[in-house]
Amino acid sequence: MKLHFTKMHGIGNDFIVLDHTKSPFQLTQEIIQSLSHRQLGIGFDQLLVVENTTLKDVDFKYRIFNQDGGEVEQCGNGARCFYRFVKDKHLTTKESIRVETKSGVITLTEDHKHMIEVNMGEPIFNPKLIPFISDTEKNEYSISIELPDQKEMINVAVLSMGNPHIVITVEDIDKARVKTLGAYLESHPLFPKRVNVGFMKIVTPHHVRLRVFERGVGETLACGTGACAAVVSGIKRDLLISPVKVDMPGGSISIDWKGDKNSVMMKGPAVTLFEGDIEIT
Repeated sequence: MKLHFTKMHGIGNDFIVLDHTKSPFQLTQEIIQSLSHRQLGIGFDQLLVVENTTLKDVDFKYRIFNQDGGEVEQCGNGARCFYRFVKDKHLTTKESIRVETKSGVITLTEDHKHMIEVNMGEPIFNPKLIPFISDTEKNEYSISIELPDQKEMINVAVLSMGNPHIVITVEDIDKARVKTLGAYLESHPLFPKRVNVGFMKIVTPHHVRLRVFERGVGETLACGTGACAAVVSGIKRDLLISPVKVDMPGGSISIDWKGDKNSVMMKGPAVTLFEGDIEIT
């Protein structure tokens, strides 16, 4: 079977995008894993699927699969690429589209500078909905770390942007233990569905640096929902003031959140790299 794909990226967070508006999506977890391999496959952080939706007043269905083949709820950088894809492929003529995801409906638009803005919806703090095992809802939680060379309690913010996130505030982002601590926390027993782990350095109240260890992937060059989670956690703890520029290894995006029951707005670029075909056996 021949698979046609489009390779895209949102500030370095890279994807392949598949149009399944005319055919059912049938790739197995094993095939997705093989396609994601950067030496033996195409290579990507996530696979994005465009499908039809059955929801009223919604334009498309958007599905996301990580490198490990697992389907996840949300991907902010992917959402911007989704918008660019459906517009470039003339799947819609609308300037604003509503898209169904596993975590709810999101709205995407484009400004005059070709920056794509995504209404990511309201952040979720209720532990049961994140999901996160805790009897109470707090701005910060203490989590036990038991690595061979690190046994301590660390303070973290925990929330969901449609997918679960931990945010750790650090003094030196370049020396943050993203690979070791990120991998440990990703599968911490307090998170039934695993968790994305962000390491945030506050530069000014309107500017942060961020690195993210994504569940099922590892450290990526950028993470849109991770940027949203980091900024929301900082605003909620009176460390940041909206809007906030978020610098990640792959580039920068802007996050705006007015607090309370307001939606989180994310704005940034989406780039198409190339198209291709690969034989699936």
